[in-house]
Amino acid sequence: MPESFITVEEVVKFVTMVIFTTSAQHAAVNSGQFDYNSWIPNNPLQLRKAPPTTKGLVTMETIMETLPNIGDTVDFIVLSAVLHKKHTDSVVLGSYPEERFGEPAAKWIIENFQKELSSIEERIITRNASLEVPYCYLQPSEIENSVSI
Repeated sequence: MPESFITVEEVVKFVTMVIFTTSAQHAAVNSGQFDYNSWIPNNPLQLRKAPPTTKGLVTMETIMETLPNIGDTVDFIVLSAVLHKKHTDSVVLGSYPEERFGEPAAKWIIENFQKELSSIEERIITRNASLEVPYCYLQPSEIENSVSI
């Protein structure tokens, strides 16, 4: 956190960083957690034995002895589901249910931002149409205005 801002550009850069971190970056990191972590071998949050150190010596028995037990596995999946869950009061990026910006210049900026988000959404949908596994986590309609856990 800077002690002070000298120029408008510094303020813009800082505010942009905050908005990005609490919206798009959070969505990129958080949104896929359940999809990835609900298959425990992808990302076990604990191991019951040390991981193997030599290639080619791992058996299915070793894997099953190393991965968490069923109770811990369920706990990890539930945790991941809770973190992934969309809240009923979530607000999508670029949406402002309470009109706090009444000035014409502010409204113009918001409208342009919403148009750009719509354009990005269309490009992502088009790109995803040709993918076997679409990547939807950074579609603007899937990104919240801020972190809500």
